Order: sequence, then structure tokens, then C-alpha cells
Amino acid sequence: MKQTEKTAKNETEPMEQAILRAAERLFLDKGFALTSTTEIAREAGCNQALVHYYFRTKENLFEKIFEQKIRMLISNIFSIDREGGTFEEKLRRKIEAHFEILKKNPKIPFLVINEITTNPERIASLRDSIGELPLSVYATFEQDLQKEIAQGRVRETNALDLMFSALSLNLATFLVRPVLQNILGLTDEAMDGFLEHRKEENVKIILQSLKP
Repeated sequence: MKQTEKTAKNETEPMEQAILRAAERLFLDKGFALTSTTEIAREAGCNQALVHYYFRTKENLFEKIFEQKIRMLISNIFSIDREGGTFEEKLRRKIEAHFEILKKNPKIPFLVINEITTNPERIASLRDSIGELPLSVYATFEQDLQKEIAQGRVRETNALDLMFSALSLNLATFLVRPVLQNILGLTDEAMDGFLEHRKEENVKIILQSLKP
């Protein structure tokens, strides 16, 4: 009966997408190791055979979800580059875009850290599935940065250091968020206000660090 009700709720959604959404929720809540294809099928409102039909293995499902998130981030960065503007303006928008993706997917950093720690081979497999796309984004960013340095608008640095600093600031915000909210007893509204403040602070810290 429960399975029928689940199916009815998802009847307007293609089953493949329903399975992906169910798997994402479970992976983020329980982690990869503690999630079974039986649970994914139950959550999606289908039988286990359909999960295997569309994705074959739990590993394939995980990689598909992770790849979607990475591609979403990269596509946002590409769109920012196409919008034009100064290097500083584009950098600000990139940091803000990354922050907003983490805000909408706050459990992803925990999942990634857990997988890197417990199963580094899976991260290597994810890298292979994503291909050269991240490298192309990195190369473009490095070229733009070096132009700014050559023209004296940015101090001597490199793209790897700059990206590491920006990503670390944003990631740290969401890694400590549960601790801050629980210890300080912050309401969701207060936490949202803090996150907006933190996003602006992160941008300021990075831009200030680049001044010659």
C-alpha cells in the first residue's frame, strides 16, 4: 500500500528522476555505505529491479548524482564568464554562486569528506566521469588571473591558491553551521541572516587579499 502511495505521488515525474531524487536524499541523510538500493526503491515508489534497470549499481547512482552537482557548479561559473565584467566582478559572482550552491545543498560537504576518507577510489572514479571540464575552467581562470597580475591590479599569486582560499572559506561556513546553530541556539531565520553576512564577508576577505 505504501509503495502504491509513493508511486501516486511521483506519477508526474519520470521514474529515472524519481530514483535519482530519492537516492540523493538518502545518500545525504545516511551516507553511501548505509544506503541500500532497497531503501532507494522504497523512497522512489518503485521496485528494486527498476533501480537496477536504470542505474545497474548503487555506485553508478552515486556517481551520477555527484556529477550533476559538479556540472551545475561549473555551468554556473561558465555563465558568469559569459556575462562579462571586470575580473573582480566575475570573481565576486563566482564566490557567491559557489556559496549559494552549498546553501541549497548543505549536506554535500559532509558526504564528500566522508567518501574521501572512507573510499578514495570512488572519488577517483568520479574524477574520471567528469572528464576535462574542471580543468578547462581552471585554465581559463588562471589565464584571467595572470592578465590581472601583469597589469598590476592583483598581487602575485596563482589560481590554485586563490581557488583554495575561496572554496575553503565557503566550505568552512557550512561545515560549522550545525555546531553554531545548536550551541548558540540560533533560529533558522537568524542562521539565514548570518549566512548572508558570511557570504559577503568571504567575498571581502578574498578581494582584499588580492590587492597589490
